[in-house]
Amino acid sequence: MDGTLSKLHFHEIPDVILSNIFFLVTDTRMRNAMSLVCLKWYKLERSTRTSLTLRGNIRDLYLLPDCFQAVTTLDLSLLSPWGYPLLHSSSQNSLLLSKIITKAFPSIVCLTIYVRNPSTLHYLAPEWPNLRQVKLVRWHQRFNAPLGSEFVALFEHCHSLSSLDLSHFYCWTEDIPPALEAYPKIAASLSHLNILIHSSANGFKSHELLAITAACPNLNELFAKCIFDPRFIGFVGDETLLSIASNCPRLSLLHLVDSTSISLINAGVDHDDEGGYTTKDASLSHTALVDFFTSLPMLEDLVLDVCNNVRDVWPAIEFLNSKCPRLKSLKLGEFHGICRGVDSRPNGFALCRGLESLSIKNSADLTDSCLIAISLGCPKLTKFEVQSCQNITEVGVWKLVCVLYSTLIDVRISSCKNLNTVRSLQALEPIRDRIQRLHIDCVWESVEQFEGESSSSNKSPKFKPSIMREEKNLNKKSKNSNGNGNGLSGSRTWSKLQYLSLWIAVGELLNPLPLSGIEDCPMLEEIEIKVVGDCRYRPKPSMAFGLSSLVCYPQLSKMKLDCSNTIGFALTAPVGYTDLSLWERFYLNGIGNLNLSELNYWPPQDTDVNHRSLYLPGAGLLAQCSSLRKLFIHGTANEHFMSFFLQMPNLRDVQLREDYYPAPENDTSTEMRRDSCSRFEDALNRRDIPD
Repeated sequence: MDGTLSKLHFHEIPDVILSNIFFLVTDTRMRNAMSLVCLKWYKLERSTRTSLTLRGNIRDLYLLPDCFQAVTTLDLSLLSPWGYPLLHSSSQNSLLLSKIITKAFPSIVCLTIYVRNPSTLHYLAPEWPNLRQVKLVRWHQRFNAPLGSEFVALFEHCHSLSSLDLSHFYCWTEDIPPALEAYPKIAASLSHLNILIHSSANGFKSHELLAITAACPNLNELFAKCIFDPRFIGFVGDETLLSIASNCPRLSLLHLVDSTSISLINAGVDHDDEGGYTTKDASLSHTALVDFFTSLPMLEDLVLDVCNNVRDVWPAIEFLNSKCPRLKSLKLGEFHGICRGVDSRPNGFALCRGLESLSIKNSADLTDSCLIAISLGCPKLTKFEVQSCQNITEVGVWKLVCVLYSTLIDVRISSCKNLNTVRSLQALEPIRDRIQRLHIDCVWESVEQFEGESSSSNKSPKFKPSIMREEKNLNKKSKNSNGNGNGLSGSRTWSKLQYLSLWIAVGELLNPLPLSGIEDCPMLEEIEIKVVGDCRYRPKPSMAFGLSSLVCYPQLSKMKLDCSNTIGFALTAPVGYTDLSLWERFYLNGIGNLNLSELNYWPPQDTDVNHRSLYLPGAGLLAQCSSLRKLFIHGTANEHFMSFFLQMPNLRDVQLREDYYPAPENDTSTEMRRDSCSRFEDALNRRDIPD
């Protein structure tokens, strides 16, 4: 038998089994390598690939692949030059080009596409009548057309449409209701609708939401940006919530987010007025919330980010467990009194035993006792997020993670004044060896202080013996209630941490991060850093930001450095003030020491002139990162700055994305124009790439 197996060649495996093996391989580079083995493997790889993202230049039609006939999911939103129309109404070749694209990909049912003007859908929608899922992308200003007319071509020809994603498509809120009402069959067939439009500052008014939900009664998933503030006309209140539940009783996922919520996060606002309460209360009553939950028995994922006070809601939340038994994910913003603590009978969140993901934002009276009650009442939590809750401390978080030791793998702690970086990491010490995803705020006074705190934290956690005794009792209580024990990790290594997200104020240094207790992360692959603040009137930075300190993470290969909310002067700094070019040098210095393969970089911006561009220091520093394969700059750049990247030996995918609103309509003489981008791409493709 052994002799028979030793003579069996891999190619003798039946094609059906070999095809299933290829289906299981999802990494793009791995599939490309497999296709180079032999002609048989090449055909198998092409025939089993179902998803594809095109990044080439549409002018190079001879490079358009025609061997992916089985592809059903296609992304055309990243074609270069990014942001330009794929098809022009004035071009005589647009019809021919649409035919060529659809012939190369005849089986598309899921499409993501950049739609600068209605011409793109006008030509492509008739060619793919079987489209079921569509995502539209646009950051430029709305095309001058009648309300709802931009969706006519899509609704007219794609009768099987079941999912529409407009989260990255700038349009007016008034566009969507008339378009859905004009095509009632298409609206009735939709099961997924995402109108959480990131580029728009306006939210949907109550009558618009009611019109949309009335036109789409079979929705299973709805994402929407709306207005909860009762000072505005068209705010969402009790009547609107109940009508949404009545119009769409099959909803399993519902995200309703106030229009100011995203802007508050981006601005880094410390929500601490009146002890954590806002100045206005939302028009949401306990009775309406109970009726709302009762009307949605299939609900599995709920987000209500209200940005206005909803007080003493624990009686209403208790009904979630009985009225929505399938609920697994919950996020509430500005809900107060969600739990009365561990000293009283179980109430509020403590009764939602099926929850797997919980996010609490801006809850003014959330305390350590509430966290303990939540941990005891929600034993299945794998993801926990707390934001702008000013009354919780590291002791409460420590006790929560001790009870949830066996399940918790994703934690986000942000904007909590009692939880700086060191305290947050100390509170998470029991699950160091289990956590996989983490977000913390980089809040410290000085490097010296953190060196002292780090050295003391290496000896023992900063908890009194009485608290540790209470911890043991808590673990016993949790063991009795859950049927299993909770261990404490004694390791200093974050052995399973794969993703780290950081928030840091403008001008602060990143150097203290490894010293704060998160220096040993052998599996960390991706890091996201968001810098927020106004640097216009700050003194000239004398040190580097500290990217070199990330060298201690050996597997780090992907980075997102987001300075889009760092505001400064763009080349017009008054005398004595620093322009953005020097701040860019501050943030990118040392990036060449990292072994990154993929980088997404959002340059700082001047909001007064809507200018976000890569400067000379930034281009030179990025060019020093020789290991990069993919570089995405979310802004503009001068052509001669881009030529620096041609010296990077492994770089093969570079793109400029003006994905901020309003994206520049016309390129100036000094910015990267369409012809300039084409010349750069040609020079990039002429180089010899090792693999």
